[in-house]
Amino acid sequence: MTAMQPYPAYRNSGVEWLGEVPEHWEVGRLKYAVSFSGGGTPSKTNASFWNGQIPWVSPKDMTRNRLSDTTDHITQDAVAASAASIVAAGAVLVVVRSGILRRTIPVAINTVPMALNQDMKAMRPREGIKSEYLRGLIQGNQSFWLSEWTKQGATVESIEHRLLANSRIPIPSLPEQRAIARFLDAADCRIRRYIRAKERLIELLEEERRATIHEAVTGRIDVRTGQPYAAYKDSGVEWLGRVPEHWGVVQLGRVAVDRCDGPFGSGLKSSHYTDRGVRVVRLQNIGHGEFRNDDSAFISTEHYSKLGDHSVVPEDLLIAGLGDRNHPAGRACVAPREIGPAMVKADCFRFRLDRLQALPRFVALQLCATALGAAGLSRGATRQRVNLSRTAGRRITLPPLTEQTAIDRFLAAEGRRMSARRAAVEREIELLREYRTRLIADVVTGKLDVRQTAVARSRAVAPTNSAFHPPT
Repeated sequence: MTAMQPYPAYRNSGVEWLGEVPEHWEVGRLKYAVSFSGGGTPSKTNASFWNGQIPWVSPKDMTRNRLSDTTDHITQDAVAASAASIVAAGAVLVVVRSGILRRTIPVAINTVPMALNQDMKAMRPREGIKSEYLRGLIQGNQSFWLSEWTKQGATVESIEHRLLANSRIPIPSLPEQRAIARFLDAADCRIRRYIRAKERLIELLEEERRATIHEAVTGRIDVRTGQPYAAYKDSGVEWLGRVPEHWGVVQLGRVAVDRCDGPFGSGLKSSHYTDRGVRVVRLQNIGHGEFRNDDSAFISTEHYSKLGDHSVVPEDLLIAGLGDRNHPAGRACVAPREIGPAMVKADCFRFRLDRLQALPRFVALQLCATALGAAGLSRGATRQRVNLSRTAGRRITLPPLTEQTAIDRFLAAEGRRMSARRAAVEREIELLREYRTRLIADVVTGKLDVRQTAVARSRAVAPTNSAFHPPT
């Protein structure tokens, strides 16, 4: 890639966004380079239309790596009865009406015949145009096409067909289009491997974070020395196992000065929610040791006054009474200092701890670390559920308060360190994606000559079908 150079000679394209193009390239309107076809939706009330073998593509399917794996399949009769038509393999498919058009234009090439819904459009390249080149041209210049093709609708963005059809695009020769497609296919594979490696690193960082928390809050290591404690004893609790000899084992309720759950039944329903008032803590707010503040709900102070005491104040321990394997029941977090007036909803428990015995954050992290092991307390085959009394009876192990504080500070420092590492890796992924977009744009508009590079790559690397998949 570092050996790529501009073309030897350029000319003015006459198109403002395109600027100069290689001297031997053509510039033409999209409507002369492709033929367009749209789609439609068969009757939803006719069940026989929806048990066929023909993939039916809608905007939601355009994020998939394989369009043949669409959610819906229809019959030939459904195609005949609707405005849909069969699109032969090799067409360039774009979303023309969807909220996603506020951010990006999904584009793909179908590898099997399929039908489209009315929010999609197919472009069948005419002689002299390669589908792979056209797809790259759209992918590499998303920002421009978003402003050039879209119009603001009442609820969604849509692409104006007139603007789409009259777009002026660069058209290199077919051999060059093939060379561009080969080069970008190889470059895309390479960049995707880098991104997958970085994503795996993020997964490993998260595994390391959770393992560190588990070892610290269950006494597997002494955070002051980085080594195991000198002596251990049997906790008598299966999911706790052996604990440091000087740590106590108590029921959660024994170190709480107050506890409650949320109101059940008709006392609190979604219809009671308002834009402001008393914050309602729901299951989605209770993360793995952290309060998730991005999904908020409120009720009026007047309605809250009728419900009894389900209050939440800063530093209260919040526990989820319902969950699954990925988000287990019994996970916990601490109410943040800025929570304001708040209450818990059904299946959420609030424990107000005796701060002379237990540090809320330490207890929350230990409950999270042992939640799956403690799932024997839960009822239900597919979803785990515990009630308030069983949660109060759940056993925890506690070191002296000074040691709890030391563990909390150690984990806070480790959390900051790992968050910084994760942020650095996420930034690397972002830069790789930006580089891929810029590379595609420069190649498909002739800013870089890849003809010799593509030939060398095609000799060294077996061909693949991975180029220009939906962004990873």
